Amino acid sequence: MSQIPTIKQVRAYTLKGGGADYHDQADGHWIDDHIATPMAKYPEYRQSRRSFGINVLGTLVVEIEDSAGNVGFAVTTGGEPAAYIVEKHLARFLEGAKVTDIERIWDQMYWSTLYYGRKGIVINTISGVDLALWDLLGKVRGEPVHQLLGGAVRDELQFYATGARPDLAQKMGFIGGKMPLHHGPAEGEEGLRRNLEELATMRERVGPDFWLMLDCWMSLDLNYATRLAQGAQEYGLKWIEEALPPDDYWGYAALKKNVPTGMLVTTGEHEATRWGFRQLLEMGCCDIIQPDVGWCGGITELLKISALADAHHALVIPHGSSVYSYHFVATRHNSPFAEFLMMAPKADEVVPMFHPQLLGEPVPVQGRMRLSALDKPGFGVELNPACELHRPYTH
Repeated sequence: MSQIPTIKQVRAYTLKGGGADYHDQADGHWIDDHIATPMAKYPEYRQSRRSFGINVLGTLVVEIEDSAGNVGFAVTTGGEPAAYIVEKHLARFLEGAKVTDIERIWDQMYWSTLYYGRKGIVINTISGVDLALWDLLGKVRGEPVHQLLGGAVRDELQFYATGARPDLAQKMGFIGGKMPLHHGPAEGEEGLRRNLEELATMRERVGPDFWLMLDCWMSLDLNYATRLAQGAQEYGLKWIEEALPPDDYWGYAALKKNVPTGMLVTTGEHEATRWGFRQLLEMGCCDIIQPDVGWCGGITELLKISALADAHHALVIPHGSSVYSYHFVATRHNSPFAEFLMMAPKADEVVPMFHPQLLGEPVPVQGRMRLSALDKPGFGVELNPACELHRPYTH
């Protein structure tokens, strides 16, 4: 057997503008238009999520080069603080290790940062490094990541679309549409009525059989979420997503009991690691978990989270994350479909999620993607050389 290359150098870069930090958009984008948030109790931060800083982090790009000259890379959110953690702390666990030492490297990164990590930006950072390692291993072996994960269980993926216009997503062939919730509890009865009116209008446009879901982005309380779910029943709401703050496991468990029969409760986009998801699953908080592979601990951790969910008969439908989740979804029976984030400002056309940062990023055609779109080594994408990378730290 030929010798396994070792990791020669790890580099961390930042990037501003649309990319892994997909909230960093220009004015007039649907993703920043009066969406309910935990900050909406302050009127001055209600109209725009950028006003309270949703786009301050920017993108982290991790590159890992091996002794044979192969370079793996990945992108996630985290920007400059994450770049610091990669260069000043995590690099020591990578450089000199074999490119196949992914499990050991993850373990060392997690336990060595435990005293200041556990969730949030540290786990985002570990996720970015982990995804870059899988990309590198795929390039070393000349195989796509889904083959490294045990192989695909289906030859095409099907998608629902997240964006302001489920009616347009239906025409584009998606299996469902998830809309942002526009009004939170601080906007009172009038806001609740408008939320239900928007849902009613959309149901009228798409007909009875198209899935409609509501993304509440951590903005509600148990009472409001319960009333919203009950009011949404007559419009055939498929699921209510991330209705409560991520640490309110007790609230989620109660909400799951409160929603109308047949309506699903989903969450987990802002949860991290097997321990966080264990809490959601064991407490009966939701029907579908939605880990983001760039935020929950990377592919290495997502495999553990997925096995746990499988044992609890819960589906795993990863949050966004483009190719980084497509390779995973292709290999799991309990991930029967995937999410596609509509990054066109008016949600009226299919554009790559990480545009302009990645080249070769595949997108669904008529709401579907053939496995053959994922057949290049690693994650199958390249960095766009036109996007200027900045390396704020070295080691």
